[in-house]
Amino acid sequence: MPHHTPLISTIVVGLVLAFALGAVAHRFRLSPLIGYLLAGVLAGPFTPGYVADQGLANQLAEIGVILLMFGVGLHFSLKDLLSVKAIAIPGAMVQIASATALGMGLAWLMGWSIGGGLVFGLALSVASTVVLLRALQERRLVETERGHIAVGWLIVEDLAMVLTLVLLPAFAEATSSASADIESIVISLGITLGKVVAFVAIMLIVGRRVIPWILHYVAHTGSRELFRLAVLAIALGAAFGAAELFGVSFALGAFFAGMVLSESELSHQAASETLPLRDAFAVLFFVSVGMLFDPMILINEFGPVLATFLIIVVGKSLAAFAIVRLFRHPNSTALTIAASLAQIGEFSFILAGLGVDLQLLPEQGRDLILAGAILSILVNPFLFTLLDRWFTRRETAKAEAIAAEKEAAAAEKAAAAAAREPLPITPLTDHVILVGHGRVGKFISRKLVSSGTPFLVIEMDKNQVSDLHKDDHSIIIGNAADPEIAAAANVKAARCLLVAIPDAFESGQVVEQARGISPNLPIIVRVHSSAQEEHVEKYGATKVVMGEQEIAWAMFASVPDAPRDPVLSSVAEAGEIADDDQDESGSEHDCTEEPSTHGLRSETRSDQTGGSAPEQGTLHQPASEPGR
Repeated sequence: MPHHTPLISTIVVGLVLAFALGAVAHRFRLSPLIGYLLAGVLAGPFTPGYVADQGLANQLAEIGVILLMFGVGLHFSLKDLLSVKAIAIPGAMVQIASATALGMGLAWLMGWSIGGGLVFGLALSVASTVVLLRALQERRLVETERGHIAVGWLIVEDLAMVLTLVLLPAFAEATSSASADIESIVISLGITLGKVVAFVAIMLIVGRRVIPWILHYVAHTGSRELFRLAVLAIALGAAFGAAELFGVSFALGAFFAGMVLSESELSHQAASETLPLRDAFAVLFFVSVGMLFDPMILINEFGPVLATFLIIVVGKSLAAFAIVRLFRHPNSTALTIAASLAQIGEFSFILAGLGVDLQLLPEQGRDLILAGAILSILVNPFLFTLLDRWFTRRETAKAEAIAAEKEAAAAEKAAAAAAREPLPITPLTDHVILVGHGRVGKFISRKLVSSGTPFLVIEMDKNQVSDLHKDDHSIIIGNAADPEIAAAANVKAARCLLVAIPDAFESGQVVEQARGISPNLPIIVRVHSSAQEEHVEKYGATKVVMGEQEIAWAMFASVPDAPRDPVLSSVAEAGEIADDDQDESGSEHDCTEEPSTHGLRSETRSDQTGGSAPEQGTLHQPASEPGR
């Protein structure tokens, strides 16, 4: 069996070198594309050692281009583009025009033709999808507004490059003739566009029905092997058919095959099934591109290489930054887009190779594009690192500013508190502290007055205690969770604490404050649910009264011939109406006895009581103890 197998050796050596150098690049947190390109350089004719078959490598690269473009079409999202079309479409077009103009300017200085300058500038204007998405995914930016803009921008660039690949052969053919004029160029481009339109129409009208139908049919066979083969046949067949029947590029055929397939429900499965083969041939594409690169250009053409690098990293970035800022997006978005686009990749290589084949672009231009791509991809991670540090410094400064504002506010509040007269401590002892004087609190205070029990009310809304002012009862206006107000209420000497506000969160704060002052103080709290009951009990409530439960007990006790219970009977018989239009039921809790011996009346509707923000209270003391 003969062992002279250039196809096998080209594939094996290319993949082995790409794996080794790609792993090294990944180890240094660089894009694996660098490793693939350097693998091509080592296997190419410009370095000593093994030299791969250039012709075979180019054919393998063509398959890689077809599968790459098929993948671009498969992941094409019109929805993503339309969501950011207001900035992505004009922004990408202006940025492409700016970079192309800069590239044409450099080409003019080197004495190239207009066609060569156009290809060179366009190749420098489009960023690498692989590099951009990897950078965004590492920073979890794909689903952010910045990520959506960057991806939409990239989609516009890809569409522009697909159109360029279609029109470039016609442009080269028209301009190659010595007698070519504007009219002949326009006619040639018109014919090409006509062929493209015919191909696109067939794909959209026939392909949109036939391709998904084929995939669904194959999927129902249950064979993954057949399904995978069907996807590859569609991609390669559409590309080959587009080139043979309509004279358009393999790239356009593969792109539209992927785009039509993306509308199918099986698109995700198609993408996952073909991903390994697509990645393998994409690697061979980058290896074949690296084989064309002469490393000596970095020394012999240092000035043009530097200028090309600056156009990619500085010129494109500044243009993108200015465009995003003109659309009034923040600096963070503008800097992310600028850093994302500061590199070139696969489309640039495809365009450079086509330009050389059409004799529009000199080989020096292809070398400059390859050098610029390698250097820009090397530098891109460092640009994102600088961007990350800028974001970190900005967030740190913002956090420090917020902390300083909080400290200033706290100091101002402390100064205001120091300037106020301290609240006097109530002379009451063995008294009941009632927190909240809404509907429930009013009923409790009336019962306390009628029983002659000394009490003090803590309430945020002074309008709720207007009736108590008339009778000269003890009142503190403020939040019972405020330590100063708790001290003024003489919690240590109190008989018990009744928390009648409807907000369980504030009730928990009040209970926690009181329990810290008096560990043995009986504390009875009103709640509306089991979750609220658990919350206040966690902070030390002695007894919890659920209004709805008390109503249920009272209603059950009122059922004729129902089993009677002494406690339930007292609850039912004690039913009173707090206000003319308000239904309340239950029984009072007599704090002259143990706080857990009787049910405390409550109700189901919320009342407007209790403060939500701690503030300094006002103490209203009676001339004598109430009810005495």
